[in-house]
Amino acid sequence: MSSELIIYLDGEFVKKSEAKVSVFDHGLLYGDGVFEGIRAYNGKVFRLKEHIDRIFAAAKSILLDIPMSKEELTEVVLETCRQNKLQDAYIRLVITRGVGDLGLSPKNCLKPTVFCIASTISLYPQELYDKGMPIVTATQRRNKATIVDPQIKSLNYLNNILAKIEAHQAGVSEAIMLNHDGVVAECTGDNIFIVKDGVIYTPPIYVGILDGITRLSVIELAKEAGFEVYEKEFTLFNVYNADECFLTGTAAEVIAVTSVDQRIIGDGKPGPITQQLLELFHEHAQNQGMPIYR
Repeated sequence: MSSELIIYLDGEFVKKSEAKVSVFDHGLLYGDGVFEGIRAYNGKVFRLKEHIDRIFAAAKSILLDIPMSKEELTEVVLETCRQNKLQDAYIRLVITRGVGDLGLSPKNCLKPTVFCIASTISLYPQELYDKGMPIVTATQRRNKATIVDPQIKSLNYLNNILAKIEAHQAGVSEAIMLNHDGVVAECTGDNIFIVKDGVIYTPPIYVGILDGITRLSVIELAKEAGFEVYEKEFTLFNVYNADECFLTGTAAEVIAVTSVDQRIIGDGKPGPITQQLLELFHEHAQNQGMPIYR
């Protein structure tokens, strides 16, 4: 990696210290925009097509016209990695409504702002992957899909941030978020799975979750390995009494949960199915993706 990160910003590659966004940008003023977190492994960007498709779908849902094609945006991600000479990376692609005025209406935002950052990330310490992590349940409920659909990966993450603060106040790294019916939705930045009697369960999209790309990869890998996987509603009772619990996410990958609200999950160690899926995911991620260097 170069001594200073190179950032893509509205058609140019600039040094991190020179990457500036206007204080009148509605992404800053109102959280009006969408983003993606993307990973690169071994010189390949993992499931880049799915990420690009998802950001276009999110933008469409909020009537935000991305000022380039899917192919052009794909090249932005790849070239940002090249500019920083990265083989393994965490990539943040952001599209805001753009510069406007102090009014709420986006009608004066004439051009969206597009930027892309490629760097590294270590979400959780290795010890948590080895031993599993404790988590809690947040009092903050997940956004209702009838208000702001969690499938929109928008720049307004205050709902998740408030739940993350609760996790930190409890001395843990993550928190489960329930929907308004008390059904388990997801965590602040990760999707959640439980295992009971060898069967894998994860909440369905309609309960109010992000349609996670790592989540989908793990579902596919689990089915290929011969496991039954069901997208089904469940409550905290089912989590507390699960044999295993694990989280998935672009940054987190696959990580075991060994206690929830001070209830020990299984035997208090990462379970065999979780460990198998983590290994399968690592192998899959290292060998899949769009090449950065051609």
